[in-house]
Amino acid sequence: MTLLFAKTLTFGVVPQQSPMELVKDWQPIVSYLEKATGEKIILKVERSIPEFEKVLYSGGYDIAYMNPYHYVVAHKRQGYSAGVRDMKNIVGILVSRKDSSLTDASMLRGKSFLFPAPDAFAATLLTKYELLKKYNINVNKEKNYRYVNSHDSVYKGISRNIGDVGGGIERTFNNLDDKETKESLVIIYKTKAYPSHPFAFHPSISESLKEKIAKAIIEMPEQFVTILSMKRLQETNDAEFDSVRDIAVALPSTQD
Repeated sequence: MTLLFAKTLTFGVVPQQSPMELVKDWQPIVSYLEKATGEKIILKVERSIPEFEKVLYSGGYDIAYMNPYHYVVAHKRQGYSAGVRDMKNIVGILVSRKDSSLTDASMLRGKSFLFPAPDAFAATLLTKYELLKKYNINVNKEKNYRYVNSHDSVYKGISRNIGDVGGGIERTFNNLDDKETKESLVIIYKTKAYPSHPFAFHPSISESLKEKIAKAIIEMPEQFVTILSMKRLQETNDAEFDSVRDIAVALPSTQD
C-alpha cells in the first residue's frame, strides 16, 4: 500500500525586523493557519532582506509575505500570484534624530543615509525615488549610504549617530519595541502611498489550496491583525501592482 503524505508548506516573511521579532509575531499566525486549513506549514525566517530575496527569487517559499517590489520581481521570475493584502497602503518614511537640525527632506543633500536593503520597496526605493524626483537629491550618485539588513537596524543606527537619516515604513517604526531608540527619532518625510505588502503563492500551489489559505488569512483573528499593525485584510490580484511595475522601471535595483 502506498502512503500519501501531505506536503509541508514553507511560509516566508520579509525580515524587516530582527529574526527574533519575526518569530514572535509570525509563529502564532502560522500556527493559526495550520489549524484553520489542516495543512502543515512551517515558518522560514532569513537573517536579512537580501537572503530573503535570494530564496524568494529562486522559488523557495510556498507562501510568502513580501514587499510590493519583491512581488513584481517574484511574479516575473517564478510566477508567484498575489492573493491577500492589507487594505491600508504602504508609505515610506525617513527618520532623523530629534536632536539633529534635520527637519525637512530638502535639507538632506550630502547627508549620510541608512537603508535596510537595496530593494526594500518603501524604505529604500521609494524614499530614494522621491528625493530624486521632488528635491533633485540623488542618493545613489552621492554614494553616502549603507545597507544594514533590517528596519530595526536602521532606526537603531540613526539613534546611535551611525547615519544622519534612515529609511523605513510607518508600521515597523510604530512597532519598534526599543522605546529609547523610538523616542530619540522623528519622522521628517513620508512618501506617496502604494499598494501594501501582499501574501503571495508559488505557482505549485493549487487554486483550491490557495483559496483555502487566502480565506484563512482574511479571516485571521483580530489579535493577529493588530500584532502586524494591519487595518483589514482583503483579496488582491496581480493587476493591483501595476503601479509598482511602472515605478520599478525608473528605480535603481540590484535585482533586475
